[in-house]
Amino acid sequence: MASTAYRIREMARSERPRERLIRQGAESLSAAELVAVLIGTGTRETDALQLAQVLLTDVGGVGGIRTMPFEALCLRRGVGEAKAARLKAGLELGIRSAGMSPEVRHVIQGPEDVADLLRYEMAGLEQEEFRVVLLDTRNQVLRTQPLYHGSLNTSLVRVGEVFRDAVRTNAAAIIVVHNHPSGDPSPSPEDVSVTRAIVEAGRLLDIEVLDHVILGRSGHVSLKSRGLGFGA
Repeated sequence: MASTAYRIREMARSERPRERLIRQGAESLSAAELVAVLIGTGTRETDALQLAQVLLTDVGGVGGIRTMPFEALCLRRGVGEAKAARLKAGLELGIRSAGMSPEVRHVIQGPEDVADLLRYEMAGLEQEEFRVVLLDTRNQVLRTQPLYHGSLNTSLVRVGEVFRDAVRTNAAAIIVVHNHPSGDPSPSPEDVSVTRAIVEAGRLLDIEVLDHVILGRSGHVSLKSRGLGFGA
C-alpha cells in the first residue's frame, strides 16, 4: 500500500519543514522533510515534500540518493541538475562532518542518544529497516550495521547474523534499532518476540544487548525501558 504523501500547503505554517527547522533544528525533521528543504520546490503536480517522499521510496532512502550516480539522479522526474547538485552537496557535507574527528565517537548513554544518532536516516524510511549498533566497553559506537528490510518477524531475523559483526569486531555490546514507517513507534508483539530471542542469544555469546529502540516520526520507544523482551 502506498504511503500517504502530505502536501506542504495543507500543513499549518508552523509545521512546515523549513519553519520547523528554523524553530526546532534540523534534527527534528524526517529524512523526507530534510530532502524537501534541500530541493526547495516540486513540480506542477507535486510539491517538494511529496517529491521527496517518492524519491526516498523509489531509491531506498537517503543512502540510495547518496550512491545514485549524479546523471541518474538528474533524470528523476522533478529533480534536474540544480536539485541533484544540492542533494549531493548536502549529503557530502554530512559525510565530511561525520569524519572530521574520527577519534571522537558517539557515546550511548540512553535511548535518546540512539534516536539522535539514527533518526535522520531511519525515521522517514518508507519500509522497515533493522540495524545493529556495535559498542565498545565504554558504550562508544564502533559502527552501525544495516541487516534487514521489511517487516520484522522471528523467521526473518537470524540471530547469528545479528551478532556476526559484533563477534568479528569484538564488540562488548549491541543495540538493535528499527523504524516504523507508519510513524507510530509503539512495539508490536513480533517486535517483543524478536527482542526476546536476541537478548537470550546475547547472554549465550556474552555480548550484552543494551536495548531495542523503535523509531517513528512521532518519537521513539525503548523496549528495555518498558521491560519488553528483557525479562530475566
